[in-house]
Order: sequence, then structure tokens, then C-alpha cells
Amino acid sequence: MKKKFIVLGVLFATFGFTKMNAQINFGDKAIGAVQKGITGFTFSNADAAALSKAAVDKMDTEHEVASATDPYTLRLNRVFGKYTAGDGFTLNYKVYKLKEVNAFATADGSVRVYTGLMDIMDDNELLAVIGHEIGHVANHDSQDAIKAAYKKEALMDAAASQSTTIATVTDSQLGKIGSAIIDSKFSRKQEAQADLYSYNFLKKNGYDVNAEESAFRILAKMSEGTEASFIDQMMSSHPDSKQRAEDAKKRAEKDGLYKPYVQQKIVNTAPAAKTTTKKATTTKKTTTKKK
Repeated sequence: MKKKFIVLGVLFATFGFTKMNAQINFGDKAIGAVQKGITGFTFSNADAAALSKAAVDKMDTEHEVASATDPYTLRLNRVFGKYTAGDGFTLNYKVYKLKEVNAFATADGSVRVYTGLMDIMDDNELLAVIGHEIGHVANHDSQDAIKAAYKKEALMDAAASQSTTIATVTDSQLGKIGSAIIDSKFSRKQEAQADLYSYNFLKKNGYDVNAEESAFRILAKMSEGTEASFIDQMMSSHPDSKQRAEDAKKRAEKDGLYKPYVQQKIVNTAPAAKTTTKKATTTKKTTTKKK
């Protein structure tokens, strides 16, 4: 049986970036600097967002995206849809109808959640996971990752190019950059900060902060047995799920909010349609007596 995992903050699913129709224009100045081998050229957060959006738009065409009326979309919108404004970015949400247990957020504020994750976590646990992913965006981890990927791939291509007129990131470059972003790993410090961001989000908005520990316990359980070696390999530069669960528990204890978390009912079906029954109306006959 195919094993399915999620590694928070690590986009380890392999997405195929085939030839794209649109090219991303970052201007002559930036590309010219790359071609001349200058590594200190300006690559703004807006550039990072534009490049991320192009990659996510492509992924959206290559995966089955739940429709606006799909029960999974309805649940995601109910749970997290009202949180769209970030610090300098706007969030947008979609559900990928895939059995893999995964979720990610990118520098442009795109959040993608897999149905596999929604099948095993309740609303509060789901909030904790998505909050963690958004933490990487809010802390500029996602922006830094795509900047590094862009510089690496653009410089590699520029070194072999004799052209002085390139003003766009080519389809080939975009594919390599997208793959580099997906395969990137965040540092232990970045993961810890994203965990803290998630905890603070839950606390600030009145949710049960103990759901964060519970989410990590679920992930830790998935890494037991035959899956252990795979998880160890994927998490070699990150704290493991058990440790992160303990850290979440300590935060809650410090705030006097700790209590063992009991997972709530997971509902990924559309709410039952309300049926209205019409009351039968009776007309009273009036008869007039003859005098």
C-alpha cells in the first residue's frame, strides 16, 4: 500500500512542471544583472510573489481542484476562509483532491490543502497545520526560498547564455525554479518559528491551542514502524513531530491552557439541505343564514 505523509513546511510532493505558455517578466535590469554574474541584484517580495503565483497556477491545472460547491471546499472556507488578509499578502485557498496527507502555502499567499489531510484532522487540527504553513509566508521563509531558487537557476542558465536581450524567465527556468522550491527544506529555526506562529494564531482567535500538539501527534504516529526510515530521511534537518508535539504542549502549559485534546468529529460532507414543509392552509367557509 502506498504510504502517504505530510512534512510541515516541506513541499516534498513531486509536481511536473511542463512547458508553460506564459513567461514571467522581471525586467531588463534584473535579468541583465544575472547575465553579468552579479548576485546582489534586487529581487523584491513582489517578484517572489509573482513567480510563486505562476508556479501555483500551473499546479492548479495539473491537479484536480475541488469545485466551489464541493464539500471539501465548503469545509475549508468555513474553517479558514475568513482569514484572507496577511501582513503584506493576501491569502487564497483551494483544495487538491488527492489522498496524500499534505498542505502548503507559497510566497504569493496561495494555500493548497489536500483532501488526505482533511480526512484525518478535525477543524482545530486543520487550523494548526494551515497556520503553520502561513507562518512560513508571514516570516518570509517562502519568499527567501524562492529568491534563492531564482538566483541559482537564473545564474546557471545565464552562465551558458550568450544572449544579452533576455528579459523574461523562460519556461525551462520556471520549471527548474518550481522544482527547487518544492524540494526546499526549512531550517529548524524556521520550523520552530512557524510552529509558534500557528500556536499564537490559535490563541489569538480563540481556538483550542492544544490542537497543535494533537496534529503533531498524528504525524508522529504516521512515522512509526515501516515509515520511520522515510520520515527520518525527510526530516533530517528538522525537529521531529514528537518533539514538536512536546514543544506545543509546553507552550500551552506555560500559558495555563493545557488539557489533553480530544479530536472532534471530522465532517467532509456537504451540510444536509434544509427541507421546508408547507403548512396546509384551510379556508373557513362562511355561510349566511337566510332570515
